[in-house]
Order: sequence, then C-alpha cells, then structure tokens
Amino acid sequence: MFHTPYEAAPFSQFTAFDYLPAIQTAINDSLAEIQKISKNYKPATFENTILPLAYNDLRLERLTSMFFNLNSAATTPELQAQAQLISPLLSEYTNDVRLNAVLFKRIKAIYRKREKLSLTAEQCTLVEKMYHNFMRNGVHLRQRKIRLREIDRDLAALKLKFSENLLAENQLFFIHITNPIEVTGLPDYALQMATAEAAKRKLEGWVFTLDFPLYTAVMKYADNRELRRKLFIAYHKRGANDNEYNNEEIVWQISLLRRERARLLGYENYATFVLEDRMAESPQQVNDFLQSLLEQALPLAKQELKTLRIFSKIDNFQQWDFPYYAEKLKQEEYQIDDQQLKPYLALDKAVQGMFAVANKLYGLHFALTDEVEKYHQEVQTYKVTDAEGNYVALLYTDFFPRAGKRNGAWMTTFKDQYIDLQGNDSRPHISIVCNFTRPTATEPSLLTFNELTTLFHEFGHALHGMLSRVTYPSLSGTNVARDFVELPSQLMENWCYEEETLRLFATHYQTGEPLPMEWVHRIKKAQKFMEGLLTVRQLVFGILDMAWHSVKYADEIRSTKGFEHSLSLPQMFPPIEEICISTGFSHIFSGGYAAGYYSYKWAEVLEKEAFGIFEAAGIFNPEVAARFRKEILEKGSSEKEMTLFKRFKQ
Repeated sequence: MFHTPYEAAPFSQFTAFDYLPAIQTAINDSLAEIQKISKNYKPATFENTILPLAYNDLRLERLTSMFFNLNSAATTPELQAQAQLISPLLSEYTNDVRLNAVLFKRIKAIYRKREKLSLTAEQCTLVEKMYHNFMRNGVHLRQRKIRLREIDRDLAALKLKFSENLLAENQLFFIHITNPIEVTGLPDYALQMATAEAAKRKLEGWVFTLDFPLYTAVMKYADNRELRRKLFIAYHKRGANDNEYNNEEIVWQISLLRRERARLLGYENYATFVLEDRMAESPQQVNDFLQSLLEQALPLAKQELKTLRIFSKIDNFQQWDFPYYAEKLKQEEYQIDDQQLKPYLALDKAVQGMFAVANKLYGLHFALTDEVEKYHQEVQTYKVTDAEGNYVALLYTDFFPRAGKRNGAWMTTFKDQYIDLQGNDSRPHISIVCNFTRPTATEPSLLTFNELTTLFHEFGHALHGMLSRVTYPSLSGTNVARDFVELPSQLMENWCYEEETLRLFATHYQTGEPLPMEWVHRIKKAQKFMEGLLTVRQLVFGILDMAWHSVKYADEIRSTKGFEHSLSLPQMFPPIEEICISTGFSHIFSGGYAAGYYSYKWAEVLEKEAFGIFEAAGIFNPEVAARFRKEILEKGSSEKEMTLFKRFKQ
C-alpha cells in the first residue's frame, strides 16, 4: 500500500492538492475491479464475488482516512476547498457500487443460499451486511436511483459545510478583557491560556474564546457572571448567528433530505431506517428507553436544581450559573475540586498510567517511535506490542487545541485491521484526538478529572480498534452498531475512579507525592454529583435527535429554532430565546450519530453490567479481561453485538 514503516500514512508525500487526483485514481481502479466482478461469467460464489469486494477499496479507504482526519485535526483553507470537491466524488462512488444491479444480483444469489454454504460465522455476517447495505442503498429500486444519488451528493456537501461553519464560528468569536477585576476566580492555567490567546492577537490582557478547555474553565470558575453569560450564549448560538456561517437552513435541509431518502427506500422516517440494524431496532424502543430514563431522572434533577438555587442565593438562576455553582457546591460537600487534583494529573503521567492499565488488563506495551511520520509536530506516535513482543498496532496521540482543529475529543483510524489475501494479519493504525490544556513554561499539561475520564474514554475506543482480530476490514474494530460502539469507551472510564489505577500515575508533578487516597474516596463519592441534571441534559439531546429524524411530513419543520421550541423539551432552566441546540449539534448533523445519540445512555446500561463483572472478580482480573478482549474487543462486528455481549457475560 505505502512503502513506509508499518505502511504508515506518508503525510509529507501529499499536499492539499494531491489528494483529489490520488482519490480519483483509486476510485477508477476500484470501479474497474467492480466491473470485473460484475461481469464474471461464472456462477457467483463467496470466493469470486464477496471476497474481492471485501478488499476492493483498501487504497481508497487509506487515502480518504488520511484526508478527512487531517481536515478535522489540522485543516487549512486549501484542505476545506478540496473537501468540497472530494465529498461528492465519494458519494458518487458509493452509489456507483451499491446501485450496481448486476453486481447485486451476484450478491443476492449468495445471500439466498448462505445457510447451505460452508461459511464461517464471520463470512456469513459479511454476506448479510453486504446484502443489506446494497438493499438499504436502493439497489432494488428502478425509478428512484437518480434521486437517491442527488440526495446523497447534497447531504455530503451539507454535512461538510455544517462542520466548516462551526469551526469558523469557534475561530471568529472572542472576548478581550484588560481589567484584572473581571477575571477573578479563574485558575492560573486558564489565565495563562487567555494571556497566550491575547498575545496571538497582539493584545494586552486576556482573550477568551470558545475553544476547550478555556471555555469550560470560564464556565466553572469565573466570578464574572457577565463573562460566563456571554461565553455561554456565544457557544450555544454557534451556527445560529446572522452571518455567513449560519447553519439553520443546513440543519433543515439535512433533516428533510434524510427523511426523503428514507421514504424513497420504503421507511416511514429516517430514524426507522437507521435503527433497523441497531441493537435498539426501532424508534419506539428508543423513545420508550429515553422516556423511561427521563421519568427516573426528572425528580432527582428538580431536587438538585432546587438545592443549587438555594446554595447560589441568586434569584434568576440561569444555565450559565449551573457549572459555576455546581463546582462550588461540590467543593463544599466533598471537599474536593479540580484545582486540588490537577497537580496530580499531569497529562504525560496520565498517558503512561493509561498504558499501564492496558498492560495489566491485556499485556500491551507502548513505545514511542520516530519511525512513523506525523501529520503535526505535536502528535506523538507509539508502536504497540503484546506480551510476547509481537506488533499489535500504531497509536497516534494529538492532545492540544490549535487553529484548524475542531473542538471535542474523538478516536479515529488511519488503517483498519484485517487479514490480507495472503493470510497476513494487517494491523491497525489508530488515533486519539483531544483538546487539553497546553503545557506552559512553568507547568506541564495538567488535566481536570473530567479530562482524565475523557482521555480514558477515547482510549477505550482505541483499544477496540487496536485489539481487533477479524478477517475482513469492514467488520473490524469499531465498525459495530452505533449503540454498541460506546461500550468499550464508557467501560474504560471506570478505571479512573479506582485506587489501583490512580496509584499507577497520580503523583504531584513537583513533589512526587502520591494523590491522597482519602481524595480518591471523595472522588468516588462525588461520581454521581448532579447526576440527575446531567442525565436530563443528555436525554434532551437524545430526544431532539430522534425528533429531527422522525418527521413524517415536510411541513412539520417550519424553522430550526421553531422546530426545537415545538418539541416541549424538558426545561430545567429559563429558556434563552437566542440560542439553538441544533445548529451546533455536530454529532447528528455532521457526525455519525443521526438517530443514534441515545447510544451513550444505551451503552451505559451495558457498561454498568460489564464493569460489575470486573468489580466482582477484581478490576484487573486476567480471566475477565481476557474474556472481554476475546468476545468484545477482538470481534468487531463479526457476529451480532448482543451475541458477543452475552458470550462475555457467561
């Protein structure tokens, strides 16, 4: 594929303008192979149809993963312009393949007799997924294929534009302050970040932006209520401002196009289409699940909010007051706060502790390597090996915010795992991308406890990708049902609260003193602090997601804000007219969580059951860890997700 160590991505060999011709060539090569498979005069078999299809577009996948990962983590105007050209090409390519009736006839012939063939469970899964992917793309339709192509092309462009607008809004907004009285309460790390932001703009004083973790520090610690209000509204108004980056029409169009696409394929709405192949199976099950959780969480949330209002001693308690007073109340009730903890949670040590946990659970070793090219100077690369020294994976880590990098945290792949046609295990290349506080001249990067759990969360996804051991690329790693993919990540967060874990790395960056264990006990007690309000917040997102993707008629949507207001979502705080959730809801409008945001709460149920098994045997129990690795982490989607989960529980 690439003539580099471990076939790693050769970033320096590509300029922004090299990707388009390379991707076009890969598309042409892939389509030529599709033609050969389709026109094979011999009867369709697994070996002459399914197998070559499974490996057909590996080069294309490598190139597009390089390009779109760069466009998320290190974009430039040139990359964004090329993305507008590349996205429709990929949409057309997918449809050229999945609307190929001759090819589908061969796949269908194998699908219909699959139970009579001597197929492994994984081969059978591959056949079934391939058949259903073609069906769900409309290959069986006659008159509607042209419109399906148009919809897919338009959706690709709209989703891309949605993301670009959010990034532009993040970079556009800032607040400049020169009066020290206006920044009281903020910790030193936040003030240093704000000073650096001001220096970038050749300004005196402090500059506050919407980038994490500066935004979260202001919301939790700034005594200046007006500063908190301005940042809160600006963040939650992204994409809803009266400027060229407005996402309101885009959100509306995406929803209507998804609805139309689902209707063309014979589904009532987009949610029904999406959930057909998820663990939840139907919108009714998801809505019942969300409503059940809401009924449990609302009474607790109301009591928590009442307590917080009394504690704050302010009359008009608003959303921008919640993080600030919640942090103060937590400090009072549990005698613990992030400013105490941060000196013990240096990022470099936390990463080594995370690796130590993976070693104790799965026998993995992580060694920094300079053999592998990076896409940015701040990225670090690791060679991952097992207990016997065998190569397992490459891991890229990218931890700090910068211009051209979107907010949030995510795991992604530069290469999936698979067994190649010569029988060799081609190992994966995995990346973790976050936005943590940068080190300064006097301090290393220090994490809040929430950032520590974020780090472990993304590492849980990474383990799912790195430990994959399946045959076919489309079934490997995190290529599982969306409501299953969060199980390994949310499970991994639990180790952050355990003494055995924190003893591995949580020492003061200056003195070397270990994190006091009494503090660990307080952290565990505070684990459920404000759980009701935080749960309601997540459920609101899930309900809104399902509403956008359950519309039956176009006239149900008058406007983006109007649609949100029509839903009567649970209101814990006074409504704020100018903000809009949907225009910044990248998970569902530019990510992969459309009709799937409920997955976080769904996976939480699975995760609690899974961690209970670990707790009962010991959190580093080798037998339980080996079973989780074998039945969950290694299996990808080679079998039904619930089958894998039940097998782990046995």
